Amino acid sequence: MSAELRKHKLDRAFTHIDVNSRGQIERDDLLGLGARMLVGFGESPTSVTGDRVVRGLDDIWSTLSAELGRDNDAWISNPEFHAGMTAAFIEGDRFDPVFRPAATAVAELCDGDGDGRIAAPEFRVLLSAFGTAYDDVDEAFDRLDRDRDGTLAVQELVEAARQYYTGDDPHAAGNWLFGPL
Repeated sequence: MSAELRKHKLDRAFTHIDVNSRGQIERDDLLGLGARMLVGFGESPTSVTGDRVVRGLDDIWSTLSAELGRDNDAWISNPEFHAGMTAAFIEGDRFDPVFRPAATAVAELCDGDGDGRIAAPEFRVLLSAFGTAYDDVDEAFDRLDRDRDGTLAVQELVEAARQYYTGDDPHAAGNWLFGPL
């Protein structure tokens, strides 16, 4: 992946977590992102679905913290976030065992009726939790809807997350996961 593309993607991901713009994130910031998603979908964190989302995000945080030699309660700066994400999930071997289950839990949260499909309004709720501009959501959805059927399969959304975080193709659909880069 080009260094510039990776930096831009990870900067955006950091901003999703650092909603108060302090320049550092903590475990509670990542769990706050999860809470915004759960509230958007009216899902309790203690439900089976909610618990999977919370555990998935917590596993990402624990892996990131361990990669940086930090304890779970420590804060992480933007440069440290870049280093930890790169080492653990982009160049490292922990995307599939750690990040993919979290992405799957989030995608399944969006699939409220359990049919394996995510409609545009559900995608809009998800991206609002990430702070994506309202006007960018429809274009992002259209770019990710590769088969043009008006929905995203749960696995398409998970694949978009993989492309966003680990892909090096500047034209990959997954780069649109949170709107235009």
